[in-house]
This record gives sequence, C-alpha cells and structure tokens, in this order.
Amino acid sequence: MTPEFVLKLGWAAGKVLGNHGRRRVLIGKDTRVSGYMFESALESGFSAAGVDVRLLGPMPTPAIAYLTRTLRASAGVVISASHNPYYDNGVKFFSAHGEKLPDSIEDEIQAMLDCPLEVIDNRKLGKAERIDDAPGRYIEFCKSTVPIGMSLAGLRVVVDCAHGATYQVAPKVFAELGAEVQVIGASPDGFNINEGVGSTHPETLREAVLKAGADLGVAFDGDGDRVVMVDAQGAIRDGDELLYVIASGRIQQGYPGGVVGTLMSNLGLERAIEALGRPFVRAKVGDRYVHEALKREQWLLGGESSGHLLCLDRHTTGDGIVAALQVLAEMARQGRSLDDLLRSMDILPQTLINVRIEQPVSLEDPVIGEAVRAAEAQLAGRGRVLLRPSGTEPLIRVMVEGESADQVREVAEGLAAAVRMHAAA
Repeated sequence: MTPEFVLKLGWAAGKVLGNHGRRRVLIGKDTRVSGYMFESALESGFSAAGVDVRLLGPMPTPAIAYLTRTLRASAGVVISASHNPYYDNGVKFFSAHGEKLPDSIEDEIQAMLDCPLEVIDNRKLGKAERIDDAPGRYIEFCKSTVPIGMSLAGLRVVVDCAHGATYQVAPKVFAELGAEVQVIGASPDGFNINEGVGSTHPETLREAVLKAGADLGVAFDGDGDRVVMVDAQGAIRDGDELLYVIASGRIQQGYPGGVVGTLMSNLGLERAIEALGRPFVRAKVGDRYVHEALKREQWLLGGESSGHLLCLDRHTTGDGIVAALQVLAEMARQGRSLDDLLRSMDILPQTLINVRIEQPVSLEDPVIGEAVRAAEAQLAGRGRVLLRPSGTEPLIRVMVEGESADQVREVAEGLAAAVRMHAAA
C-alpha cells in the first residue's frame, strides 16, 4: 500500500459517497508509524472529492464505527492492519450505520479507482478538523453497555493494550468502573504494536496476571476489535470460551436466539451451546461472515476463537472492550469467577499448524483430499479436520481437533506434512 494508492482511494470513496449525497467522513487509525502518512493521503483524497473530514487520531476500530453513527457522518474510515506487525497497514470502511459498507458501494469505489483523479473546484474542496473529545465519547459508550449499577470495585485487572489503539481508552474504562487496573502494552512508539503483547501473545498477559496476583487479565489486539482473557489461575481464555460465557448468561436471561461461530470454532463451543437448547451455526472465517450469518438468522451473538466477538445488542461491530465488559458483567451478575463460569464447557484439544507455501495450492487437489480423508478416518467421527488458506499470508492453515490431545497433534502433524510435501512438489 502506497500513499499514491491511498490518496486515490480517498478520492474514489469521496466521489462515490458524494454521488449518494454524503459529504462528511471520520478517519481514525491505530498506532503504526505509517498511519501518519496514510491519514494525510486519505484526507487529501477526500478533500479533492469535496468531502469534509473529521480526524479522530489513534482510536479502536469499533470506536470509529460508533462515532460514525453518533456524529452522523457519511462513513467511517480506519487505517489499521489489526493484529499484524507494524510494517503492514490497511484501510477499512464503515457505513453511516456503523457497519461494513454494502458490497454495492464497495464495487462503485473499486470502479472509480480506474478513473482519472480530477480535483473538485477550489470553492468546493472538503475541509478537515480534529475531534478532540473522541476518546471520552467512546469511553462513555463502552461503560453504557453494562448495567448502570455494575461496579468492578475490589477486582484487580491487568489490561494489555498491545501498544495499539486501545492504549488511551481501555485502562480508563475499567478504572472508571471501579477496578484496580495494572496496564501493560500501553507505550506505543509506532513500531511495537502487537510485538510480544496483546491478544496474539497472551503469554505476556498470563505472566503479568500471575505476578500481580490479579483476578483477571484482558488483552486486546492492535486495533481493539479482538479480546482474549486470562483467569486468576493463569489459564488463557480465547474467543470461544468468552462467547460461551456471554451467550450462556444471555440465554439464562431469556435470549431466544442462537449463536454463530466459524469453521475454526472449537467443537466444544458447539456442543455447549446446543446443550443450552440453542442452535449453533458455523460461518466462514472472518467477522464479515459472522455478521452476515447473524443478520440472516436474526440473532445477536457470534464470534471467532481469535477473540473477535459480536454482541449486536450492544454494538454494530466486533468490539474487544465491549465484549470484555459483557464477560465481566456476567461475572458480577452471578458472583462467580471466570474459571468457574467455564466449568460447564469442555474445550476439545485442538492443534493448528500454519504451512507456508511459495505458490497457491488448491485444496480441491485429489492428493490433499486423500490426506484429509485419511486424517478423518483416524479420528473415527470423534473430531474435525479443516484446511483453509490464510486471507492475509501465504499459508495453508491445518486444524485438527478431537478428544485426545496426543492423537490430535499426531493427525495434525501428519496432515501438515502431506500438505507441505504436495506444495513443494
């Protein structure tokens, strides 16, 4: 991604939004050093198309979705590569309703990128200004997603901000709700986002929780839309487990719908939700697909094992802080610890191996198909096998789960070896 491309993207998006009568956008970013460069390029592109810009600075991705709605903007734009290293970056859009842009609008923007960039008349150029109170607005929103009387007083919480977009707001949310907060991963320098901290490296949080004798640890990713927790015993709790806590609590309180997971969701989550008398549906991997499935089923709760959780009764998109607060609210409602709330859910052993490939590999290939069938035969109907290409890296993800950890690891390693051998042939 280059400044030239981002400039053109801002202009193309501005032209399309302008054609729909929309003339104001919000721009937020995470803490990557390239964010400064791309923010300026986007601002220039939108201005050239006659669209006004409101700059939010470093803010979590779900905060931009929320503020886009409440500030009545035409769209929200986030400059972030989420959980990836600092040298990656990307751009994502939210609609005026705080949801992903409709495919039809994205298609129009794509088509406009092929047109020559023409600057609007100087008298109609878009203007830009900063919104200084954006963090405070979002903090109040997060707090509003839990019962008004809920207090975290007496709870010691370690908050890991991944040196990312939550560093300004997450510690304040938990502290203002009464928790005693210890903060790690909140010193961004433009280069250390996600580096050894955050939801992709929960072992750092685990060490901090055990050292502090804390009741709980909460880790976000670089842009704040994912969350992973660590309980008081040091056990790392992923998105599947957190989704179960939220869903089981909602079901106890009368939630009539089901839950959406993904192809990577642990079989233990599916069994636990069905044991509560609710259906469980798997979507393709990716929050967009989880959201689409929730809309289709007219349900409210879904998510990924990575910690990207959607509570559509609280927010329009996945939000790490909001999801964490829903777990804490359930702990407070029942007066139980996180590990206690999870005693009724059995996570099956799961092994995930990333096989790096030099060129595209078809998963429909007969050789790979035979390797998958052999792996499934070993599990004898007591587990799952899944192969899928990564959407962001040259990898084939090999996932195996079942009732025996040793067997799962053996099957996964054998299958990964078969994929690696075929990819090298």
